[in-house]
Amino acid sequence: MDNRRFDWNLIKSFLAVLDAGTLSGAAVATGTSQPTLGRHIDEFEALTGLVLFERGRSGMKPTQNALALAEEARAMQAGADCLAMAAAGRETAVEGTIRITASEVVSTFLLPEILVALAEEEPALEIELVASDSVQNLLARDADIAVRMVRPVQNDLIVRKVNDAAMGAFAHRDYLEKHGTPTALEDVFSHRVIGQDRGDLILRGMAALGVSSERAAFAFRTDHPIASWELLRAGAGIGFAQVAIAARAPELVRILPGLHIEPLPYWLCSHRELRHSAKVRRVYDFLAERLAALPLG
Repeated sequence: MDNRRFDWNLIKSFLAVLDAGTLSGAAVATGTSQPTLGRHIDEFEALTGLVLFERGRSGMKPTQNALALAEEARAMQAGADCLAMAAAGRETAVEGTIRITASEVVSTFLLPEILVALAEEEPALEIELVASDSVQNLLARDADIAVRMVRPVQNDLIVRKVNDAAMGAFAHRDYLEKHGTPTALEDVFSHRVIGQDRGDLILRGMAALGVSSERAAFAFRTDHPIASWELLRAGAGIGFAQVAIAARAPELVRILPGLHIEPLPYWLCSHRELRHSAKVRRVYDFLAERLAALPLG
């Protein structure tokens, strides 16, 4: 390889195409145009003197040469991420962009008021909110801070449990007037129940309560939490929600209030390299304080 012409962007594009398998997929993942990615692959092949991909209708198939270079390229990517993390950790001002990720439910119903309060106190911040139920990779800087409902397993993370969200069963008052209110857990599945399509969280929760059920028992099935919430509010049937969020919808009635459903923990996470960043530390502490104060029970 001609090191005098080395461009780090070529490595990033190479890995993006390798992982995505297509130029279009890599473009979506990186925000780089397909022509630019294609040009980068051509340049990288010219620099290495190797054919790295077989172009075809099905996409970009990596050659053995590409697979042989992948490990070293990923090591370079990890090193670059660590360098960027170390540099970010030396920020001394509470200004600029802060990227926060949380589930769609938390991002929609709980974080907006908290983030508005943060912006009032720290007007120099630019806040990016990633509403996603996928686990964002803090090490790769997909986010600076994450609010998660499961304890992260990544190394080198600062993790703090800040609260527990009580869960309950609810239904629209109009639905209950038409169909009656169940008085025991075994009565629930004689009603229309809102459950998941492919996910099994609710099934596992029911099993923990001693109720064996199958997906077919759900009259409405969706894996999208906001869609599930709107079905509940529309009177589709009995559904499950965080008690604190359901309390914001006066049309919903909690059924079987003595039913003990395992609460959802709230974990606040950031990378250890960012512990010296005044911006991240300020936002992390602010979120921890506000989330801990939420009446989630």
